[in-house]
Amino acid sequence: MNTMSYKGYQAIVAYDEVAELFHGDVVDLRDVITFQGGSVSELKTALAESVEDYLAFCKQRGEEPERPFSGQFVVRVDPPLHRAVATAAKKSGVSLNKFVAAALERATR
Repeated sequence: MNTMSYKGYQAIVAYDEVAELFHGDVVDLRDVITFQGGSVSELKTALAESVEDYLAFCKQRGEEPERPFSGQFVVRVDPPLHRAVATAAKKSGVSLNKFVAAALERATR
């Protein structure tokens, strides 16, 4: 499977050999956005059209469209690890959020 994106919406794409079509799903949303195309060019156009349709639908209903990533997520850890991380953040002179964000950034490089 491959990925592609449009306006920050990330999609996973696969090829169906039987149907001879690419198909994709926008991920990390509760709402469902799907698209398909017979070529890469058609697939890119279909993704853009599907996202634009979704945004127009939300606007028509007076709803905020879901965004793939808000910048917030909950992480559950054992209390001793929580304490150790909070202590390390304090010793470093930064907030727990900044400390964890920096650790995640280092881990993903």
